[in-house]
Amino acid sequence: MAGIFFFACIIGLLILTGLAQAGVKSAFNKYSKVRSSSGMTGAQAAEAMLQAAGINGVRIERSQGGMLSDHYDPTANVIRLSPEVYGSHSVAALVVAFHEAGHAIQKANRYAPLVIRNLVVPMASFGSGAGMVLIIIGLMLNTLGLAILGLLLFSAVVFFQLVNLPVEFDASARAKRALIQHGFVHGADEEKGVNKVLNAAALTYVAATAVSVFYLLYYAMIIFSRR
Repeated sequence: MAGIFFFACIIGLLILTGLAQAGVKSAFNKYSKVRSSSGMTGAQAAEAMLQAAGINGVRIERSQGGMLSDHYDPTANVIRLSPEVYGSHSVAALVVAFHEAGHAIQKANRYAPLVIRNLVVPMASFGSGAGMVLIIIGLMLNTLGLAILGLLLFSAVVFFQLVNLPVEFDASARAKRALIQHGFVHGADEEKGVNKVLNAAALTYVAATAVSVFYLLYYAMIIFSRR
């Protein structure tokens, strides 16, 4: 029964993740065809948001990554925007650019969850691979201590995901406020686009967190049931 429950949950989470990823791509594709009435490109919009917040010294670069590879690099203090965002005048481009600029503003303001997330990144990166390997080896060899060590390492991934939620939600909230308050989007259709893109992106963060939490709880149940 436990095996059936596990696979049922995995299938459900895979469906949720797939729907979330499809939703954000669909929303982005739809509103990448809607030109913003502000006439700004994504790069110009990000710069304007930073200036409005009194933030200087953040570079905005055109990324060589693919679609939705946009991100803010806090170590280099650089916003990297994909080609679909950097030079686009669309509502979707402005939303993504403002979201990433929101992260730069978070760093400048020392937003606590972002500070914590950045501190956890090295351990989470290591734990995402090593943790699961140690859990599986520990269970195969029936070595409880090794499995628990793997569980502790993997818990860093879950902690990262949990801390990441308020970071991403706050960046989206900042983007939405700035887009509307400073008049970068106008009218019901553009505001609807802002909400659609941001809400779709939020679901991807929730789905990723749900997957990590499920794996942690599932393996914890298996490990401690063998004691």
